[in-house]
Amino acid sequence: MQLVVGRIGRPHGVRGEVSVDVRTDDPALRFVPGASLATDPASAGPLVIEQVRPHSGFLLVRFAGVHDRDAAGELRGVLLLVDSDDSPPLDDPDEFYDHQLIGLSVAAPGAEPVGQVADVLHHGQDLLVVRRTDGREVYVPFVRALVPEIDLEAGLLIVDAPPGLLDPDESV
Repeated sequence: MQLVVGRIGRPHGVRGEVSVDVRTDDPALRFVPGASLATDPASAGPLVIEQVRPHSGFLLVRFAGVHDRDAAGELRGVLLLVDSDDSPPLDDPDEFYDHQLIGLSVAAPGAEPVGQVADVLHHGQDLLVVRRTDGREVYVPFVRALVPEIDLEAGLLIVDAPPGLLDPDESV
């Protein structure tokens, strides 16, 4: 599975640098000179990083073969990708990559699955977007009190939800 680690923004200066909106927790691992990144669209890459430096909340990156503002401008909007198999293993058993959670079946303790994880949102509080079997989506705060068990091998995530969380029509 391909994971987005950045999005190329505007050119910076006249020597081929571009701003990159970083979309990874570990930019020091992904954005290093010599690293090769796949792209979306694929026709834009792969891109090999020549130089990286921080600037105003973004990274400024120069890629091999991109040496002027016009060439840099053609890369605007390109997504930078890595293979999920290249992700280092997590040390904490209570931490997960988003791609590990998306697609897991969701069930209440001792019950049949009620849906599956469709997305993971990070807006102050991490939220699981659960697409129910009836097609509706509900949001579940990703905290141990509500999500006590995750079994990646079985493809199952248990949600110990209060009434109304997984089924908004349920009386409270």
